[in-house]
Amino acid sequence: MSRVCELTGKKAMVGNNVSHALNRTKRKFNVNLISKRFYIPEEDKWLKLKVSTAALKNINKLGIAAVIKDARAKGFLTK
Repeated sequence: MSRVCELTGKKAMVGNNVSHALNRTKRKFNVNLISKRFYIPEEDKWLKLKVSTAALKNINKLGIAAVIKDARAKGFLTK
């Protein structure tokens, strides 16, 4: 499965490694992803998601129900 956050849509970026001599080679900046289970009391079920740590901070701040509602409105979460 691809390394994409299911709630925010964050994915890997492409950039350069730059040496001391300013030689540039391609590299990837991967997203910091965590697989985590969340309990949704409104639906009375568990949901397993692959989320970025930034999304996890939003869940802690706003609550899982609000974040999932926003993600579904933006079209990121289809479960």
